[in-house]
Amino acid sequence: MSAATRENVSARRERLLGDEPGAFAVARFVRVTAQKSRRVGDLIRGDSVENALNTLQFAPQAVAEVFYKLVDSAAANAETTEGLDRSNLVITTVLVDEGPTMKRWRPRAKGAANRILKRSSHLTVVVQPREVVQARVDAANIKNSKKKGGAR
Repeated sequence: MSAATRENVSARRERLLGDEPGAFAVARFVRVTAQKSRRVGDLIRGDSVENALNTLQFAPQAVAEVFYKLVDSAAANAETTEGLDRSNLVITTVLVDEGPTMKRWRPRAKGAANRILKRSSHLTVVVQPREVVQARVDAANIKNSKKKGGAR
């Protein structure tokens, strides 16, 4: 499905994908810190969907289960809305943003109190066909080789 046949294009899709084919999935208010989530996101960035699902299935981190569902959902979105083949999809972008922080108080000695911060995060996974990603990489390589060759 091309961008010309899409009737309603969300601002989020426009920002993440533009006119390129692909799909995304978002999980908001996940009760894991962004720092811990970024470690798992870095594991799967640039990987194929099948390899990422295998990696996440056996990853010991708690947020790996959330990422598993997110990658599976993004792949399903690509299949249903864009008509793309699941075996050809690559994870191009993994965004991990901080969500709201809940502030709680823990009583301490002598009437004091410590603040407990319960952090959350917003997770976004973007998948695109392998050909689109490869074409983008090839174009960047050509551009860089021209820059290096002309700077003598």
